[in-house]
Amino acid sequence: MTFAVDASAYDRFMGRYSVPLAPHFADFAAVTPGQRVLDVGCGPGALTEELVRRLGPTHVTAVDPSESFAAAAQERYPAVTVRRANAEDLPFEDGSFDASLAQLVVHFMADPVAGLREMHRVTRRHGVVAACVWDHDGDGGPLSLFWKAARELVPAAEGEAGLAGAREGHLAELFHEARFRDIEQGALSISVRHASFAEWWEPFTFGVGPAGAYVAGLDPTERTRLRERCRTMLSAAPFEVSGRAWAARGIV
Repeated sequence: MTFAVDASAYDRFMGRYSVPLAPHFADFAAVTPGQRVLDVGCGPGALTEELVRRLGPTHVTAVDPSESFAAAAQERYPAVTVRRANAEDLPFEDGSFDASLAQLVVHFMADPVAGLREMHRVTRRHGVVAACVWDHDGDGGPLSLFWKAARELVPAAEGEAGLAGAREGHLAELFHEARFRDIEQGALSISVRHASFAEWWEPFTFGVGPAGAYVAGLDPTERTRLRERCRTMLSAAPFEVSGRAWAARGIV
């Protein structure tokens, strides 16, 4: 859908936030040397890079449904096993991994509980499954200002607040539905410096994700109004954009 884009476009749009999030998420998931870990919905490889750094490439497997993202991840990490697959239908045997992680993915799964159950299936007994999603509902995500500006201009703008896991506590609820044990939840925070407004705004025009699709659906006048409303809401450059992600983990 909105992820049928070049990997470099994703890097500039969400990679600028997902790369610094990855170490915090790997810590939350208690990733340690020697583990075999699956990266579900790897995209071009933001979390994959962190897992390779901690575990070495032969201990990391990654999947993504996007052909361009899977190809980019494989090119960047040639020793990692990368497969094209949906979270709801993982091409692995039961108990293949010590841990399965999904960074910024659950809210885009067609069936989040089915996806988590598949992650449960391919993780060994007593292994860990973890996921995180931006705080879109609580206005703590890195795209919150964009969606606030959009709603000020068009109150009916849907945004991403209603996506699975985007509100506090919802990921843990999904983990309960997927029948995990010893479920824990937390919040992960990052901050990214932007040198100019143009550097912040331009990636919104690349058509990536719901925000990119929203911008692509605007006519030139509407797009200009939204851009300028965002400009007035941001601090003078350089400025920092903070992001909070809700996280949950459970034991198989």
